[in-house]
Amino acid sequence: MQQRTDERTSLSEVAKVFFRLGCTAFGGPAAHIAMMEDEVVKKRKWISSEHFLDLVGATNLIPGPNSTEMTMHCGHERAGWKGLVVGGICFILPAVVITGVIAWTYQEFGTLPDVQRFIYGIKPAIIAVIISTMISLGRKALKSVTLGILGVLAAILTLIGVNEIYVLFGGGVIGILIYYLRDRETLRSIIPGVLVSAAAQDISSWKIFLTFLKIGSILYGSGYVLFAFLDAELVSRGLLSKQELIDAIAVGQFTPGPVFSSATFIGWQIGGIYGAIAATIGIFLPAFIFVAFSNPIIPKLRKSPVMSAFLDAVNIVSLAIILAVVVEMGRETLVNWRMIVIAILSLGVTIYFRRINTALIVIGGAALGYILSMV
Repeated sequence: MQQRTDERTSLSEVAKVFFRLGCTAFGGPAAHIAMMEDEVVKKRKWISSEHFLDLVGATNLIPGPNSTEMTMHCGHERAGWKGLVVGGICFILPAVVITGVIAWTYQEFGTLPDVQRFIYGIKPAIIAVIISTMISLGRKALKSVTLGILGVLAAILTLIGVNEIYVLFGGGVIGILIYYLRDRETLRSIIPGVLVSAAAQDISSWKIFLTFLKIGSILYGSGYVLFAFLDAELVSRGLLSKQELIDAIAVGQFTPGPVFSSATFIGWQIGGIYGAIAATIGIFLPAFIFVAFSNPIIPKLRKSPVMSAFLDAVNIVSLAIILAVVVEMGRETLVNWRMIVIAILSLGVTIYFRRINTALIVIGGAALGYILSMV
């Protein structure tokens, strides 16, 4: 009886902590993880700071949203596999509900002038936020000249139309090959698994689920890379407009919780409420599976030099893909002086005030866009 009571208490604690974080955690994965460290290491002492860092390293070794996977790891440490499930769901749920409401509102009232005036300013602000994030991540990812060359090649391939998924995994494989060449050891045969989908124009909830399941199963790097994949999987096939993709990025920025909740917004635009449910389950399901399998083998994964080489390459290629997407977004968004002004001001604020919440940048862009649209 005492054991059951303790288990319920632990699960309740996990649910409360991560539900609250899901409601208040703005600013992207880095900010989310910092808030988690404060809650589970400093305040509650569920785990040591050393083990927390091990878990952070593990999330970089598997596909999926890093901060969401951290909630699962921390929940598992506190309350076992039930804590893993409860922690993940409680962190995801607020963002999904908020995004679902916004998606319905967008679909119903998105063409109203007042709404469009706010969205008008959000788009260039989002571009500035992504560029700022790239600068920050690039300093850590650019570890050698070789990786820099790999990033340039990846950006070129993406801009000329090569599927981002193939570019990302191809870059990872090249990273491993470079590792073995440098060590002058025998090259091993590596055949990356590539999932192929054939989405039809009249897309069903099942196809939406499979599309997002595939993306969730192979997505490495920043959450922003999600939008590059969606560009290849949905925009290029005519299932989603570039405008809707840009608006989905905005929704992911000014709502709390994981950026991946934008999948809910996109699923709704394609297939209504059932499409939103299918996209949400599809994008997050792989993370639960990967964390459940990886948690017991974290020490071995962290010490693998081969996986480190793979991730170094994947990280730089991810940034290159983001750069290519930003270029395309800029061509469609920065079409007049108003949007250019908003983008420059937003970028200046993000660089000068490095600790500012990105949600404030988006809100500021929306307000400035509303004002300038009336000029």
